[in-house]
Amino acid sequence: MHSPSPVFAVAPVDRSLEAALRRKIDNKTKPPGSLGRLEELALQIGLVRGSLAPTLNQPHIVVFAGDHGAARAGISAFPQDVTWQMVENFLAGGAAINVFARASGIGLTVVDAGVAHDFGGRDNLVDAKVSAGGTANYLEGAAMTPEQRDAALARGAEIVGRLAAGGCEAIGFGEMGIGNTASASLITHCLTNASLDDCVGRGTGLDDAGLARKRQLLAQALDRYTGPRDDALAVLAQFGGFEIVMMAGAMLAAARQRMLVLVDGFICGAAALAAARLAAAFLDYAVFCHVSAEAGHRTQLAAIGASPLIALDMRLGEGTGAALAWPLVRAARAFLNEMASFESAGVSEKL
Repeated sequence: MHSPSPVFAVAPVDRSLEAALRRKIDNKTKPPGSLGRLEELALQIGLVRGSLAPTLNQPHIVVFAGDHGAARAGISAFPQDVTWQMVENFLAGGAAINVFARASGIGLTVVDAGVAHDFGGRDNLVDAKVSAGGTANYLEGAAMTPEQRDAALARGAEIVGRLAAGGCEAIGFGEMGIGNTASASLITHCLTNASLDDCVGRGTGLDDAGLARKRQLLAQALDRYTGPRDDALAVLAQFGGFEIVMMAGAMLAAARQRMLVLVDGFICGAAALAAARLAAAFLDYAVFCHVSAEAGHRTQLAAIGASPLIALDMRLGEGTGAALAWPLVRAARAFLNEMASFESAGVSEKL
């Protein structure tokens, strides 16, 4: 297994504040533990931000879009053109993520990581395209070269760096790419050692015959792959999409910037799984926003010991789970910062 470059290094959160944060949480005007999961979330926010009164300014979601060469082999229920058409929908403000981001007061950036379409110069689209045609077909060979993978990782980090310079302290991720549930399934299988069947689902809505064909094609892709399955960098190059790889680089950069990282569903989970394999401390900074209805997401969550905030049977992607979880994150920070203590409120504590 090859050692990850120091560029992926993420420092664990400084736990010197943990005892003080727990005291602050426990001394709020409530029975200890009565806010359940929100209490652990408030603790995490304080540790990530390194403060007893943390801020989460300029929250933002970045949606990375990319095309997959394998999509042309019939692993999705939708044609590949839907990728660029949905990017246009994002840019027009009409997709679910646009609606939910507006509803939650979150900024939104759309990134062309490698869509097989020429968008031209667009004010609201970040052109980080690694390859004009998307990835190569991993059913026949590697999805991308090591150089392309490294470029995608670096461009994701650069995008986060610009947001951090603008004051962003909490960042969510989303994606768009026809065929990317198949890519995520392969990454999940390799990096968790779970069975392929436990990692493959219906994606955008395959029927039983389509699901069987998808499993067969992915099994063939694995049979052709002779590289290491426990090496995240090798697996990303072999089976990844540019949007997934760019997200992984962005997630690691966000953790280095001490941002709170909001992880969406299955596809984003594959990027987060890869990020965690490259830098285990990344998980200190990650909030897993929801559990997807897509097969394989529970496999990811179990492999990294993550507890998602919400379960709504969603499987849309786009960062929608991150946008919907944001009010809970905001509420956890608010109670930590604003809720009275027994002492300040003059309320008697438990005998």
